[in-house]
Amino acid sequence: MQAHPPAPSIASTSIGAEIRSSDTLLRLLADVVPVMLAYFETTHQRCMFANQRYGGLTGRTPQDMLGKTVRELIGERAWLAIQPYIERALTGEAVKYTRPQTMSDGCEHMLETHLLPHFAERDGQQALVGTFVVINDISHHWESERAVRQSEERMRKFVAATEEAIMFHRGGVILDVNDATLRLTGFAFDEVIGQNMLLFVAPEHHDSVRDYTRRGREDAYEVAIRHKDGHHIPVEVVGKTMPQDGGDYRTVIMRDLRPHRQAQERETYLTLHDPLTQLPNRRHLLLRLARLLSGAQPQRYHVALLFIDLDHFKTVNESLGHEAGDRVLTEAAQRLQQGLRPADFIARVGGDQFVVVMPGIAVHEDTAALAQTVLERMHAPYAVQPSPLVLSIPPTIGISVFPHDGFDPDELLHHAEAAMHQAKREGRGTSLRYQPGMEGRPAELLQQEQLLREALVHEHLMLHYQPQVHARSGALAGFEALVRWQHPQRGLVGPDEFIPLAESRGLIAHIGRWVLRQASRQLKAWQDEGLAMVPMAVNVSALEFRQRDLVAEVSAVLQETGLEPRLLEIEITESALLQQAQQIHTTLQALRALGVSVTLDDFGTGYSSLTYLKRFPIDKLKIDRSFVADTPGDSDDVAIVTAIVQLARNLQLGCVAEGVETPAQLALLRDLDCTLVQGYLVARPMDAQHTRAWLLEREAAPAGT
Repeated sequence: MQAHPPAPSIASTSIGAEIRSSDTLLRLLADVVPVMLAYFETTHQRCMFANQRYGGLTGRTPQDMLGKTVRELIGERAWLAIQPYIERALTGEAVKYTRPQTMSDGCEHMLETHLLPHFAERDGQQALVGTFVVINDISHHWESERAVRQSEERMRKFVAATEEAIMFHRGGVILDVNDATLRLTGFAFDEVIGQNMLLFVAPEHHDSVRDYTRRGREDAYEVAIRHKDGHHIPVEVVGKTMPQDGGDYRTVIMRDLRPHRQAQERETYLTLHDPLTQLPNRRHLLLRLARLLSGAQPQRYHVALLFIDLDHFKTVNESLGHEAGDRVLTEAAQRLQQGLRPADFIARVGGDQFVVVMPGIAVHEDTAALAQTVLERMHAPYAVQPSPLVLSIPPTIGISVFPHDGFDPDELLHHAEAAMHQAKREGRGTSLRYQPGMEGRPAELLQQEQLLREALVHEHLMLHYQPQVHARSGALAGFEALVRWQHPQRGLVGPDEFIPLAESRGLIAHIGRWVLRQASRQLKAWQDEGLAMVPMAVNVSALEFRQRDLVAEVSAVLQETGLEPRLLEIEITESALLQQAQQIHTTLQALRALGVSVTLDDFGTGYSSLTYLKRFPIDKLKIDRSFVADTPGDSDDVAIVTAIVQLARNLQLGCVAEGVETPAQLALLRDLDCTLVQGYLVARPMDAQHTRAWLLEREAAPAGT
């Protein structure tokens, strides 16, 4: 190779003097290029040239490699691996191969090798005189490609194994689907590949699908897809844009919503119906009656309530067992449904108590005659198999009529029940229309009201605290503050015995303020001692939302006590959400803005549960103790608890089960992955002194006990 005349700018420098030799220039270029270069003559396969990078392959300097064979340079093991390629190159073939190689640094690299034959004219013919060796270290690219292959393999296995329907499309044209998609739609693979995805979408959703795809959205939305037999399937869809060299494509994941909706419908049904008789329950009755009365015209439209109690039913349970009692209740429910008008409504409101609602009763119609018809149907004896006995279980009926005996559901129901109890006192097995004065003792109520007012003035109320713990670990998660009244005659009484009186006499707001302040102060005091670094839950009734500026009061108490907002929880019942919904929503949003969390108490006992969950800012659901009490023995209660826990998980809400009293109940809740539990199994409600002692005992206990 002839050296080119050096450029003046180079020749005039010291660098130019160093590279005048063509060999020096060749060496410089060979060492600069980012590949391993070598040249081997054909006859003895000895190295005639190597750059420094090639030396890194063998751990030698280029000068040390000159005159040595490939076998000597790379070792016997590597030689045996590449010998077939060298033999092909010696025939004049350009050879390319890839193999791992341990370098002089001890690390394994992936090398791509090119063996390029060198021909020269000898005796007038082209002869193979040597081989150029060009080696690229492709470890980085190889690792990247391997990662992609592994990722694609994982994706392939996931797509095949998942129950979610997955589809890949580009520009709406289906590229691939998994087996779950074929099972969901009923189509065969060949029937969907290459088709426009809109062919499998219900027509009414075409525009929304186009818009979702065009915008490249990746949030979840709901559409209906078409099954091969023509029916439509509701699905939740999430699309993701996936980058690819040949053009981006979309991955679409579809979840069949039918099981979820069926579970919701089942849960709604269970929360509104008695599981034994399948009749509407008390909550359902009150909701239905409220809607009925809201559209009634008192001048022309009357509604009769018949409150029915089975006489001496307790004797059946005690003598023949609960199974026999259940059969009696089921037959009683069937008898009540016979002969009623389509507009009449029947509910089971208690153990052996039923209510019949008869709308559209004319003013002149005799309600006693209506009750007598029911009495006659119910008086027939009951045959309770397998017992040979034939039982007579006559009912007693109390009657109230809208609008004469009340204007709202609670009042009418209360008056009908009062009439029923009066009828029992007068002889049983008969019916009686409500009369004023039946429902209670006015003088006694006035006395209790006065005592309660004095309790507020002299601070005869006190708080008990019941712990909430994590179901799995048992770690403390919070407390619920429960108010008690130190009654001067009856001793310590629970809220069920005086809160209704407080609500009816306008005292509930005063009690609520005291509870909020006292609970916050106590929690802050414990936390100042290094105890109970957990939230405190305080109950707020529906009336308090209307009678108090709750947000301002909570803010003031937090500032006064120094308690962090995140450590205060407000518990509300579902009934609160049914009343003045917009005001409640605004209040809850403002509490959220303060940093206070909201728990929905007694969840599952009201109609509003599923309707309002999305609308209202709720952080936690509390499963009513009535659903926990008979678990795990009662399959219907287990189904309700399971549905509520799953619903909370799907909505990313916390979940507390109250009334947990047995290890079996705790085991069930753990299996369902319920977040928190509360009940006598953990601890009974305790006053402040005993709660502090309980906390100190837990602090002192060895870990894991």
